[in-house]
Amino acid sequence: MAISSAATIRKHFGKLRDPRMRRRRRHHLLNIVTMAICAVVADCDTWQDIGIFVQKRQDWFKRFLSLPEGVPSHDTFERVFSRLDPAAFGACFQSWVEAVSELVGLPHIAIDGKTLRRSFNRAAGLGPLHTVCAWAVKQHLTLAQVAVDGKSNEITAIPRLLELLDVHGALVTIDAMGCQKEIAAKIVGGGGDYLLTVKDNQPNLLEDIRTTVEQALDGTIPAEQVDHYATQECGHGRDEERSYTVIHNVEGIRERQSWSKLTAVGICYSERTVNGKSSSEARFFIGSRRMNAKHYGDALRSHWGIENSLHWKLDITFDEDSSRVQNRNAAENFAWLRRMAVSLLKRNPTKLSTRSKRKAAAWDPDFLEEIVAAGPKLGKG
Repeated sequence: MAISSAATIRKHFGKLRDPRMRRRRRHHLLNIVTMAICAVVADCDTWQDIGIFVQKRQDWFKRFLSLPEGVPSHDTFERVFSRLDPAAFGACFQSWVEAVSELVGLPHIAIDGKTLRRSFNRAAGLGPLHTVCAWAVKQHLTLAQVAVDGKSNEITAIPRLLELLDVHGALVTIDAMGCQKEIAAKIVGGGGDYLLTVKDNQPNLLEDIRTTVEQALDGTIPAEQVDHYATQECGHGRDEERSYTVIHNVEGIRERQSWSKLTAVGICYSERTVNGKSSSEARFFIGSRRMNAKHYGDALRSHWGIENSLHWKLDITFDEDSSRVQNRNAAENFAWLRRMAVSLLKRNPTKLSTRSKRKAAAWDPDFLEEIVAAGPKLGKG
């Protein structure tokens, strides 16, 4: 869906505060941001790559940017993004996302964390940067992002992330780390519904769900309160069967009153055979929305798809896991640039892989313009 012509770089990023001293500003901040976004779309994964790209595409950039001082060096890009406030930069991107999502709605938001494994800085006593991200499943858009020091801090990061989101009417799915009473209450308080995976970090809840599932399967719970759904997928040497059971009876959950609007509990049992080797797994969950097993199953599969739709692409296509950007501001801002690029590339309908689109955008300025035109329009800055 095309974005209104009013959704310009200037409109959404114009409020960014330039962190540089006024007398040291040779290049306009909006130009630097625009060029960085284009460069990361066009297969640039380091500051050096960005510097080379904008130098080689200088004439193309001059078509829509005023560049009296030419284009910045890679050092300038690194220096500016090292000083730029990541929260403010992310808020600008979120402004653009909201302009998009107002048109298409956000029925499903998946929240998950990811570690940039090589972003550690031992000299400064910093471990790898860990980000918690909200992902619009249907629209393939990163909605918001919060950086933390490690995976264990996701519990405190998720409420901060939810404060950045409008979850009204949305189903919010989170893995077991986010299965917390306070998080469930915050989602419901914002007008949304939750679907949370349950593991050993909630031992009493897990035990009660297992007992409830057993009662449902042996017929102790009335059949009208139990729903089943099964799928089977075959191909590429893999055979996988999944069965979902959802129980709309939570009387057996001891702390049910503490889980805001708790409506259903369930299990996904999967059996997988890959190249002759078989394995099985049972995953338990709770939900606040009254819907059947098929819809719960689809939501669970869509949530797990964040690994393929976002995280896998960031690591394989954008080489994020190998990024050695160590400055915390720069690392978080570069993470934002990658997520902007993923969203823009996803919105382009060309039948190419994301990797191939990046290569094509690097080689063909017209194709790059087509991709970026699906997001904030390039405006004279």
